[in-house]
Amino acid sequence: MMRTIREVIILLIFVLPLCGKDRPNILFIPVDDLNTWVGHLGGHPQALTPNIDRLAKRGVSFTQAYCNAPLCNPSRVSLFTGLLPSNTGVYGNGEMMRVKVPDAVTLMQYLRSEGGYSVQGGGKTFHGSASYDPKSWDFYNMPRRERHAGERDAHLPDDAWAPWGPIDVDESELFDVKNVDWAISELGKDHEKPFFIACGFTKPHMPWNAPRKYFDMHPIEDVILPTTLDNDREDLPYWGEKFAIEVHDVSGARNFARHGEDHEMVLKHKQWPRAVQSYLATISYIDTHVGRLLDALEESPYADNTYIVLWGDHGWHLGEKQHWRKHALWEVTTQTTLVIAGPEGVAKGELCDRPVSLIDLYPTVLEISGLPMREGLDGVSLAPLLEDPGHEWNRPVQMTFGYENHAVRTDRWRYIRYNDGGEELYDHNEDPNEWTNLAGNPEYSSVIKRLKQSLPKTNRK
Repeated sequence: MMRTIREVIILLIFVLPLCGKDRPNILFIPVDDLNTWVGHLGGHPQALTPNIDRLAKRGVSFTQAYCNAPLCNPSRVSLFTGLLPSNTGVYGNGEMMRVKVPDAVTLMQYLRSEGGYSVQGGGKTFHGSASYDPKSWDFYNMPRRERHAGERDAHLPDDAWAPWGPIDVDESELFDVKNVDWAISELGKDHEKPFFIACGFTKPHMPWNAPRKYFDMHPIEDVILPTTLDNDREDLPYWGEKFAIEVHDVSGARNFARHGEDHEMVLKHKQWPRAVQSYLATISYIDTHVGRLLDALEESPYADNTYIVLWGDHGWHLGEKQHWRKHALWEVTTQTTLVIAGPEGVAKGELCDRPVSLIDLYPTVLEISGLPMREGLDGVSLAPLLEDPGHEWNRPVQMTFGYENHAVRTDRWRYIRYNDGGEELYDHNEDPNEWTNLAGNPEYSSVIKRLKQSLPKTNRK
């Protein structure tokens, strides 16, 4: 009979010595800018991700997993520190974790100091140079990175915004492939300590360039575009409209635009099908190399004692609400892929529809590793949902984009409140595309009042 996670932990604590190889290993797989366009989640009907799907068959996949910030740096700082952006003051890509929260104990630090883990990372884990955080890693792998320009449609003018297209290059030359090669080599070694290996993918972050064969998997003439509503912006408050039409780097109370109207440019140059094809192709490219990683683990001595956690740092819009990229607090830009697979105590091939947060991964890793829980974490362990995906769960998810801009997501509702008091409310039972903002309807005032109670109580600048 399969043991529960808690039974395994009791076995670890009271029967087996808590050192050496007795703790489970962790393979952590961050994927940059991955929304729910994977096969088993159905985010797009033409997504081809057989390897992420087979990982899901080995564990639990969360259909309502959300980031804590729709931007790389604050999302990752939040996950790795276990602290919400509203508690760290890390809102944009420009803030440094060790400046804003110098005493933070990252997940990797804790595994090293309290669990005796060998902790290694590679590729994109934190954002930018923060990946090299010396307190977090025993070793960090960063392959040489070369830029490869994608093939542009012949009719495009030079100034057209179109950062996508196929490339003709040997895959072994690509950054993510080199990093997977490194991770595979680590899985082939004899480890005296339990290991935590983070193999971070930079794609499908823009530019959406991938080898041509992945574009061939998604013929452009067959591409299905996202379902949209032409007047979707008409019921948005000021900041909702602002985020829809501009790209923002939000740091503290500052908001400043860097780009103009992406959707208008995409339509003007007839790039919508090409963009969707490129995003699908880049995800399929990543999926292939996730598969190599899974194969290497399955062929290693560690296959039966390793938890695998694959997650995207936030979602991504491809025209929904006439919006592109991330930088907003709606469903599409905050929802992401989260799959946790492992040995005993994890249900197999199950979908969990409870709303969960990436902030919960820190305490989850501690629990499945049999380590004492740290005080002061903002998340809770997902272990009960790994054992039983239908377990009762009533924890609203908090999301933040910039100072005092927050969203709350429950199993039914999404409530957004901006720093100027503007509001949005969506009923996902009736409106999964978030086309109708109910915030101005007095019939829903009691719903808003209740959801307001889950907004962050602290807003650190």
